[in-house]
Amino acid sequence: MPPALPKRFPHREEIAVVRAEAAALESGAEGDTQYNLAGRVLARRDLGKLMFLDLVDRSGRIQLLVRPEELGGVGVDLGDVIGVSGVATRTKRGEPSLAVRELQLLGKIRTPLPDTFHGLTDTEARYRKRYLDLLMNEDARLDAIIRSRMIASIRAYLDGAGFVEVETPILQPQYGGAFAEPFVTHSNYLDRDVYLRIADELYLKRLIVGGLEKVYEISKDFRNESVSYKHSPEFTQLEWYEAFADYNDTMERTEELVERAAQEAIGTTKVVFRGHEVDLARPWTRMKFVEALEDKEAWSRDPNELRAKLDAAGVDTSHDKTWAQLVDHAYSHFVEPELIQPTFVIDWPIEMSPFARSTDGDPGLVERFEAVVSGMEFANAFSELNDSAEQAERFEMQAAERAAGDVTAEEGDPDYVEALSYGMPPTGGCGIGMDRLAMVLTGRDTIRDVILFPALRERG
Repeated sequence: MPPALPKRFPHREEIAVVRAEAAALESGAEGDTQYNLAGRVLARRDLGKLMFLDLVDRSGRIQLLVRPEELGGVGVDLGDVIGVSGVATRTKRGEPSLAVRELQLLGKIRTPLPDTFHGLTDTEARYRKRYLDLLMNEDARLDAIIRSRMIASIRAYLDGAGFVEVETPILQPQYGGAFAEPFVTHSNYLDRDVYLRIADELYLKRLIVGGLEKVYEISKDFRNESVSYKHSPEFTQLEWYEAFADYNDTMERTEELVERAAQEAIGTTKVVFRGHEVDLARPWTRMKFVEALEDKEAWSRDPNELRAKLDAAGVDTSHDKTWAQLVDHAYSHFVEPELIQPTFVIDWPIEMSPFARSTDGDPGLVERFEAVVSGMEFANAFSELNDSAEQAERFEMQAAERAAGDVTAEEGDPDYVEALSYGMPPTGGCGIGMDRLAMVLTGRDTIRDVILFPALRERG
């Protein structure tokens, strides 16, 4: 049997640190400090008395200068995980390197790697074998790190603003808080069907009723829907609720949160997303929902007239059963794709927003906004409805939408209505799709690129 591999490799430094020291040396010079590095061998070049290895860890890549006699009989193959000790140096050609004094094999490769020069180029393989994608593609590793920095920044921002991070049920006896079809499962103990949550909203607002005042959750939500460039059945969402605030306060907080997350995750507010140069810095444009549709001559309260406008534009309305579905379709076809710079679309029809308070000027509209960038919505927010009697009426309105054929309409939640009956302060709430925001910050065109293990069809 081969000798047992070491169980640990202590006092390891990141490659980026050593590379920076080596880059500062004169060509041909060596540093004085001895470093331990560990990572994976992703290139090998043998030149007789000297072997060149490229060692890669999460922080970067560095060239190793190894004399074969210093290997101590250790065979190094492409893809092996090794640990080395040595000093920083810069070759006569100016390449930052590590002059190796000792080498240990830490992990042996058994299956050959893909082409280490071109990386893993097959898209399907990248998603199914994400570990290889991360291993072979530096951009994939960077995307994962950017997403992590983004979420850390958001947590720090909300914690610093006095919010309490909470956890709410994933398995719910009654789903709600969004227009979507749920995943259904069965609890043997409860002897009843339960649902994977489609949103956190109704439970978080129960906590506002309970006096926590400022709460947030970064959670996995689930919607039994199709996959697209911006949809995944399993996704990550941030929701926060703030007592004594409205949607104007929430717009300001959304701008600030996203601007800060961009600066801390990628060092700038300027990104290229879906072929457009975008600046996430405050302030963002604000436009009213109805006025935006009127500008496109696509606003009507008459469902027949609205359907005719959509049909004339070549839009398939065969699945639109209600006026709310038609006007949503009109917005997504005529307005949303043309919103490139960050934009708040505000004041939505009441039929489309069962949990939002009405505007002061028009009871048929509610204080809701969606945030859009490069034609993609990534945030949705309300001045939250806090009157239990009106909420019960809204649920009845949604029941009528459901009876008319909209299977995603809210079913109603009597327990939530009861919670509101104990009194909820005026509240502003917002939900931001973490995957979509990660798409914006990394410049990726599909949500599957920013979810480490995306949902995929079974191979045929």
